[in-house]
Amino acid sequence: MEYNQLGNTGILVSELCFGTMTFGGRGFWEAIGKVPQDEVNKLMKTALDGGINFIDTANAYSEGLSEKMLGKSLTDLGINRQQVVIATKVRIRMGPGANQVGLTRAHIIDSVNDSLERMGLSYVDLLYIHGVDPLTPLEETMRGLEDVVRAGKVRYIGISNHPAWMVTKANAIAEKNGWTPFCAGQYYYSLASRDIERELIPMIEDQGMGLMPWSPLAGGFLSGKYTREKEKAGDSRRDDFDFPPLNKEKAFDIIDVMLKIAKNHQVSAAQIALAWMLRKPAVTSIIIGAKKPDQLNDNLASTQLQLTEDEINQLDEISALTPEYPGWMVQRQMQDRLPNQ
Repeated sequence: MEYNQLGNTGILVSELCFGTMTFGGRGFWEAIGKVPQDEVNKLMKTALDGGINFIDTANAYSEGLSEKMLGKSLTDLGINRQQVVIATKVRIRMGPGANQVGLTRAHIIDSVNDSLERMGLSYVDLLYIHGVDPLTPLEETMRGLEDVVRAGKVRYIGISNHPAWMVTKANAIAEKNGWTPFCAGQYYYSLASRDIERELIPMIEDQGMGLMPWSPLAGGFLSGKYTREKEKAGDSRRDDFDFPPLNKEKAFDIIDVMLKIAKNHQVSAAQIALAWMLRKPAVTSIIIGAKKPDQLNDNLASTQLQLTEDEINQLDEISALTPEYPGWMVQRQMQDRLPNQ
């Protein structure tokens, strides 16, 4: 397991991050996972024993139950708080009240207090804003985040599911006011969906932020369980919860190449997808989830897999994005401004 800097901070996080979306299974989240506490403890021990020091949760996962189970697991396993980096999130509705949702200063403060109580912690290392709030000005959101940072309840802040322009605007607001900027971005990224390479990854690199891809297996579609001949896996959340969206015909073409490479290495298709992403220079830590220890151990093994340059090129080519404007024009016009041209 390698450890990378969290954006432009000095904090080091494991190249794989263990996600807790499968914990609990309350409400809407039941379709994603229903892992009970004893199994949560086994998964957490497997992750930590495998070198993972970065744990990702969210207040909304299983309506707060995921955070509770994570906190109990840390206690049950006797984990030294200073040895783990814990991230949670704020934005999604957490109750019936009109103001129990969004990125207002009030909801941020309330949500952080509630998250800390659920997990039994005095602080979280990283707090992401979980999505766009069209009603709340970015200035108010950034002030609310600064409040929880200055209160010592949050140490670093991150952003998820926002367009690039909004991230740079928010960081500019923070810089103008002497507030804390975003050091991390959490975005959907997989071999079957490389959309963030158009604008978001260049922005993340420009802003000195870390990238934490979520759903690197495209909701299980790239696990090797799905082929053109087998559209139902039988034990995958995608059977009942077909998300994130993707071009399945293109994904099947990608899977064909993945399976060929996986056979050469005698590993799973999932390891190929993760090993490909681990080679991407912008990626800091890939968020993986699991329901069973053997699945988690297979994901952990991807850190030891070395793909050849030819294999990387095959995967890059079959998964390449269709050129879009202004990207293709920028690329065209760059030609006479490259060094040594």
